[in-house]
Amino acid sequence: MEYVTLNTGAKMPQVGFGVFQIPDPDECKRVVIDAIKAGYRSFDTAASYMNEEAVGAAIKEAIETGLVTRDELFITSKMWVQDMKNYDMAKKAIDTSLEKLGLEYLDLYLLHQAMGDYFSAYRAMEDAYKEGKLKAIGVSNFFPHVLMNLVENVEIRPAVNQVELHPFFAQTAALENMKELGIQPEAWAPLAEGRHGIFTDPELTAIGAKYGKSAAQVVLRWNVQRGVVILPKSTKPERMAQNKDLFDFTLTDEEMEQITAKSLDHSEIINHFDPKLVQFLNRRNIHD
Repeated sequence: MEYVTLNTGAKMPQVGFGVFQIPDPDECKRVVIDAIKAGYRSFDTAASYMNEEAVGAAIKEAIETGLVTRDELFITSKMWVQDMKNYDMAKKAIDTSLEKLGLEYLDLYLLHQAMGDYFSAYRAMEDAYKEGKLKAIGVSNFFPHVLMNLVENVEIRPAVNQVELHPFFAQTAALENMKELGIQPEAWAPLAEGRHGIFTDPELTAIGAKYGKSAAQVVLRWNVQRGVVILPKSTKPERMAQNKDLFDFTLTDEEMEQITAKSLDHSEIINHFDPKLVQFLNRRNIHD
Protein backbone atom coordinates (compact mmCIF):
# COMPACT_ATOMS: atom_id res chain seq x y z
CA MET A 1 0.00 0.00 0.00
CA GLU A 2 1.21 3.50 -0.83
CA TYR A 3 0.77 6.36 1.64
CA VAL A 4 0.43 10.12 1.49
CA THR A 5 1.72 12.46 4.18
CA LEU A 6 -0.81 14.91 5.62
CA ASN A 7 0.08 18.42 6.74
CA THR A 8 0.04 17.06 10.30
CA GLY A 9 2.88 14.69 9.41
CA ALA A 10 0.59 11.65 9.68
CA LYS A 11 0.70 8.92 7.04
CA MET A 12 -2.60 8.08 5.34
CA PRO A 13 -3.14 5.09 3.01
CA GLN A 14 -3.78 6.30 -0.53
CA VAL A 15 -6.44 3.65 -1.01
CA GLY A 16 -9.12 3.50 1.65
CA PHE A 17 -12.45 1.76 1.99
CA GLY A 18 -15.79 3.58 2.08
CA VAL A 19 -18.91 2.23 3.78
CA PHE A 20 -21.50 4.63 2.35
CA GLN A 21 -24.87 2.96 1.72
CA ILE A 22 -24.14 -0.12 3.83
CA PRO A 23 -26.66 0.54 6.63
CA ASP A 24 -27.31 -3.09 7.63
CA PRO A 25 -25.14 -3.68 10.75
CA ASP A 26 -24.34 -7.32 10.06
CA GLU A 27 -23.42 -6.71 6.43
CA CYS A 28 -21.36 -3.64 7.27
CA LYS A 29 -19.42 -5.50 9.95
CA ARG A 30 -18.79 -8.42 7.57
CA VAL A 31 -17.67 -6.12 4.76
CA VAL A 32 -15.21 -4.20 6.95
CA ILE A 33 -13.67 -7.42 8.27
CA ASP A 34 -13.40 -8.77 4.70
CA ALA A 35 -11.72 -5.53 3.66
CA ILE A 36 -9.22 -5.78 6.53
CA LYS A 37 -8.44 -9.33 5.42
CA ALA A 38 -7.97 -8.00 1.88
CA GLY A 39 -5.33 -5.57 3.17
CA TYR A 40 -7.28 -2.34 3.64
CA ARG A 41 -6.22 -0.26 6.62
CA SER A 42 -8.15 2.97 6.06
CA PHE A 43 -11.91 3.09 6.60
CA ASP A 44 -14.25 6.00 5.99
CA THR A 45 -17.63 6.29 7.70
CA ALA A 46 -19.88 9.16 8.83
CA ALA A 47 -22.57 9.91 11.36
CA SER A 48 -25.06 10.20 8.50
CA TYR A 49 -24.20 6.74 7.15
CA MET A 50 -25.81 5.27 10.27
CA ASN A 51 -23.18 2.54 10.54
CA GLU A 52 -20.48 3.86 12.89
CA GLU A 53 -21.39 1.22 15.49
CA ALA A 54 -21.07 -1.59 12.93
CA VAL A 55 -17.70 -0.30 11.79
CA GLY A 56 -16.62 -0.09 15.42
CA ALA A 57 -17.75 -3.66 16.05
CA ALA A 58 -15.72 -4.86 13.06
CA ILE A 59 -12.64 -2.99 14.25
CA LYS A 60 -12.98 -4.44 17.75
CA GLU A 61 -13.31 -7.99 16.43
CA ALA A 62 -10.41 -7.55 14.01
CA ILE A 63 -8.15 -6.31 16.80
CA GLU A 64 -9.23 -8.95 19.31
CA THR A 65 -8.65 -11.77 16.80
CA GLY A 66 -5.23 -10.46 15.81
CA LEU A 67 -6.09 -9.46 12.25
CA VAL A 68 -4.77 -5.97 12.81
CA THR A 69 -3.66 -3.54 15.53
CA ARG A 70 -5.24 -0.17 16.20
CA ASP A 71 -2.00 1.57 15.22
CA GLU A 72 -2.22 0.02 11.76
CA LEU A 73 -5.69 1.45 11.13
CA PHE A 74 -6.66 4.88 9.84
CA ILE A 75 -10.28 5.60 10.77
CA THR A 76 -12.27 8.56 9.46
CA SER A 77 -15.73 9.78 10.37
CA LYS A 78 -17.71 12.94 9.61
CA MET A 79 -19.99 15.37 11.44
CA TRP A 80 -23.47 15.80 10.01
CA VAL A 81 -25.07 19.19 9.30
CA GLN A 82 -27.64 19.02 12.10
CA ASP A 83 -24.79 18.86 14.63
CA MET A 84 -23.09 21.91 13.11
CA LYS A 85 -25.46 24.49 14.62
CA ASN A 86 -23.10 25.63 17.38
CA TYR A 87 -19.90 24.74 19.23
CA ASP A 88 -21.51 22.64 21.96
CA MET A 89 -23.52 20.51 19.54
CA ALA A 90 -20.41 19.90 17.47
CA LYS A 91 -18.37 18.93 20.52
CA LYS A 92 -21.07 16.43 21.49
CA ALA A 93 -21.14 15.01 17.95
CA ILE A 94 -17.41 14.28 18.11
CA ASP A 95 -17.81 12.39 21.38
CA THR A 96 -20.81 10.50 20.01
CA SER A 97 -18.85 9.28 16.99
CA LEU A 98 -16.00 8.15 19.22
CA GLU A 99 -18.44 6.33 21.50
CA LYS A 100 -20.25 4.59 18.65
CA LEU A 101 -16.98 3.51 17.07
CA GLY A 102 -15.59 2.42 20.43
CA LEU A 103 -12.39 4.37 19.86
CA GLU A 104 -10.31 6.68 22.03
CA TYR A 105 -9.34 8.76 18.99
CA LEU A 106 -10.09 9.18 15.30
CA ASP A 107 -7.30 9.45 12.77
CA LEU A 108 -9.34 11.94 10.75
CA TYR A 109 -12.62 13.76 11.34
CA LEU A 110 -14.37 15.89 8.74
CA LEU A 111 -17.19 18.38 8.45
CA HIS A 112 -19.51 16.55 6.04
CA GLN A 113 -20.91 19.62 4.28
CA ALA A 114 -20.15 23.33 4.01
CA MET A 115 -23.46 24.10 5.70
CA GLY A 116 -24.77 25.16 9.08
CA ASP A 117 -22.45 27.09 11.38
CA TYR A 118 -19.39 25.29 10.12
CA PHE A 119 -17.01 27.78 11.71
CA SER A 120 -18.24 26.97 15.22
CA ALA A 121 -18.19 23.26 14.38
CA TYR A 122 -14.66 23.49 13.05
CA ARG A 123 -13.47 25.27 16.19
CA ALA A 124 -14.88 22.40 18.25
CA MET A 125 -12.82 20.08 16.06
CA GLU A 126 -9.73 22.23 16.58
CA ASP A 127 -10.13 21.85 20.34
CA ALA A 128 -10.67 18.09 20.03
CA TYR A 129 -7.51 17.94 17.91
CA LYS A 130 -5.56 19.73 20.65
CA GLU A 131 -6.99 17.26 23.19
CA GLY A 132 -5.81 14.29 21.12
CA LYS A 133 -9.28 12.99 20.34
CA LEU A 134 -8.77 13.75 16.66
CA LYS A 135 -5.35 13.16 15.09
CA ALA A 136 -6.27 15.20 12.01
CA ILE A 137 -9.22 17.37 11.03
CA GLY A 138 -10.63 18.41 7.69
CA VAL A 139 -13.66 19.03 5.55
CA SER A 140 -15.78 17.43 2.85
CA ASN A 141 -17.60 18.99 -0.11
CA PHE A 142 -15.90 22.36 0.31
CA PHE A 143 -15.58 24.09 -3.06
CA PRO A 144 -12.42 26.19 -3.67
CA HIS A 145 -13.81 29.60 -2.65
CA VAL A 146 -15.44 28.17 0.51
CA LEU A 147 -12.29 26.25 1.39
CA MET A 148 -10.16 29.37 0.99
CA ASN A 149 -12.51 31.37 3.22
CA LEU A 150 -12.27 28.69 5.92
CA VAL A 151 -8.48 28.53 5.72
CA GLU A 152 -8.25 32.31 6.11
CA ASN A 153 -10.32 32.26 9.30
CA VAL A 154 -9.26 29.22 11.34
CA GLU A 155 -6.24 28.37 13.45
CA ILE A 156 -5.56 24.83 12.19
CA ARG A 157 -5.56 24.32 8.44
CA PRO A 158 -7.65 21.34 7.24
CA ALA A 159 -5.57 18.26 6.50
CA VAL A 160 -8.04 16.81 3.97
CA ASN A 161 -10.87 17.93 1.70
CA GLN A 162 -13.02 14.98 0.60
CA VAL A 163 -14.87 15.79 -2.63
CA GLU A 164 -16.39 14.08 -5.64
CA LEU A 165 -13.53 13.18 -8.00
CA HIS A 166 -13.75 10.88 -11.02
CA PRO A 167 -13.17 11.22 -14.79
CA PHE A 168 -16.60 12.73 -15.39
CA PHE A 169 -16.04 15.39 -12.70
CA ALA A 170 -12.28 15.86 -12.65
CA GLN A 171 -12.18 19.14 -10.67
CA THR A 172 -8.66 19.96 -11.85
CA ALA A 173 -8.76 23.57 -10.60
CA ALA A 174 -9.96 22.40 -7.17
CA LEU A 175 -7.01 20.00 -6.95
CA GLU A 176 -4.60 22.80 -7.83
CA ASN A 177 -6.14 24.97 -5.11
CA MET A 178 -5.77 22.21 -2.51
CA LYS A 179 -2.17 21.62 -3.53
CA GLU A 180 -1.38 25.32 -3.07
CA LEU A 181 -2.96 25.20 0.40
CA GLY A 182 -1.21 21.98 1.43
CA ILE A 183 -4.53 20.16 1.82
CA GLN A 184 -4.82 16.52 0.75
CA PRO A 185 -7.61 15.81 -1.78
CA GLU A 186 -9.67 12.69 -1.14
CA ALA A 187 -12.20 11.27 -3.58
CA TRP A 188 -15.66 10.10 -2.74
CA ALA A 189 -17.38 8.23 -5.58
CA PRO A 190 -14.06 7.63 -7.38
CA LEU A 191 -15.95 5.24 -9.68
CA ALA A 192 -18.74 7.78 -10.31
CA GLU A 193 -21.19 5.46 -8.51
CA GLY A 194 -21.17 3.33 -11.68
CA ARG A 195 -22.65 6.08 -13.85
CA HIS A 196 -21.78 6.96 -17.45
CA GLY A 197 -21.07 3.31 -18.27
CA ILE A 198 -17.76 3.76 -16.50
CA PHE A 199 -17.07 0.02 -16.15
CA THR A 200 -17.53 -0.67 -19.87
CA ASP A 201 -16.35 2.63 -21.36
CA PRO A 202 -14.52 1.74 -24.63
CA GLU A 203 -11.62 4.15 -24.09
CA LEU A 204 -11.07 3.15 -20.47
CA THR A 205 -11.37 -0.53 -21.38
CA ALA A 206 -8.80 -0.14 -24.17
CA ILE A 207 -6.34 1.58 -21.86
CA GLY A 208 -6.86 -1.15 -19.29
CA ALA A 209 -6.25 -3.91 -21.83
CA LYS A 210 -2.77 -2.48 -22.43
CA TYR A 211 -1.89 -3.11 -18.77
CA GLY A 212 -4.02 -6.16 -18.06
CA LYS A 213 -6.35 -4.05 -15.90
CA SER A 214 -10.06 -3.31 -15.84
CA ALA A 215 -11.65 0.03 -16.71
CA ALA A 216 -12.33 0.51 -12.99
CA GLN A 217 -8.66 0.01 -12.12
CA VAL A 218 -7.67 2.52 -14.81
CA VAL A 219 -10.03 5.10 -13.32
CA LEU A 220 -8.73 4.53 -9.81
CA ARG A 221 -5.12 4.67 -11.00
CA TRP A 222 -5.84 7.98 -12.77
CA ASN A 223 -6.84 9.56 -9.46
CA VAL A 224 -3.91 7.97 -7.62
CA GLN A 225 -1.49 9.50 -10.15
CA ARG A 226 -3.10 12.89 -9.53
CA GLY A 227 -2.12 12.53 -5.87
CA VAL A 228 -5.67 11.83 -4.72
CA VAL A 229 -6.63 9.51 -1.86
CA ILE A 230 -9.44 7.25 -3.08
CA LEU A 231 -12.32 5.50 -1.32
CA PRO A 232 -13.67 2.72 -3.55
CA LYS A 233 -16.42 0.55 -2.09
CA SER A 234 -17.39 -3.03 -2.78
CA THR A 235 -19.11 -5.76 -0.81
CA LYS A 236 -17.30 -8.48 -2.81
CA PRO A 237 -13.84 -9.63 -1.67
CA GLU A 238 -12.60 -10.15 -5.24
CA ARG A 239 -13.49 -6.57 -6.16
CA MET A 240 -11.92 -5.31 -2.94
CA ALA A 241 -8.65 -6.90 -4.03
CA GLN A 242 -8.87 -5.44 -7.53
CA ASN A 243 -9.62 -1.94 -6.26
CA LYS A 244 -6.33 -1.76 -4.38
CA ASP A 245 -4.22 -3.51 -7.03
CA LEU A 246 -3.15 -0.23 -8.61
CA PHE A 247 0.55 0.17 -8.00
CA ASP A 248 2.11 -2.11 -10.61
CA PHE A 249 1.36 0.08 -13.64
CA THR A 250 1.58 3.75 -14.60
CA LEU A 251 -0.60 5.63 -17.04
CA THR A 252 1.16 7.78 -19.64
CA ASP A 253 0.69 11.55 -19.74
CA GLU A 254 -1.37 11.12 -22.90
CA GLU A 255 -3.64 8.57 -21.21
CA MET A 256 -4.04 10.82 -18.18
CA GLU A 257 -5.11 13.69 -20.44
CA GLN A 258 -7.44 11.42 -22.40
CA ILE A 259 -9.21 10.38 -19.20
CA THR A 260 -9.38 13.94 -17.82
CA ALA A 261 -10.94 15.11 -21.10
CA LYS A 262 -14.06 13.10 -20.21
CA SER A 263 -14.94 15.63 -17.49
CA LEU A 264 -18.34 17.28 -17.75
CA ASP A 265 -17.18 20.00 -15.33
CA HIS A 266 -20.20 19.47 -13.12
CA SER A 267 -21.60 16.76 -10.88
CA GLU A 268 -24.43 14.56 -12.02
CA ILE A 269 -24.61 12.87 -8.60
CA ILE A 270 -25.45 15.87 -6.41
CA ASN A 271 -25.97 19.57 -7.03
CA HIS A 272 -24.68 21.49 -4.03
CA PHE A 273 -25.81 24.73 -5.64
CA ASP A 274 -29.50 23.76 -5.51
CA PRO A 275 -31.22 25.76 -2.71
CA LYS A 276 -33.75 22.98 -2.17
CA LEU A 277 -30.96 20.48 -1.58
CA VAL A 278 -29.30 22.81 0.92
CA GLN A 279 -32.61 23.17 2.74
CA PHE A 280 -33.14 19.39 2.74
CA LEU A 281 -29.67 18.62 4.10
CA ASN A 282 -30.01 21.24 6.83
CA ARG A 283 -33.34 19.76 7.92
CA ARG A 284 -32.37 16.09 7.65
CA ASN A 285 -32.35 14.65 11.16
CA ILE A 286 -30.19 11.53 11.45
CA HIS A 287 -30.94 11.12 15.16
CA ASP A 288 -34.65 10.36 14.82
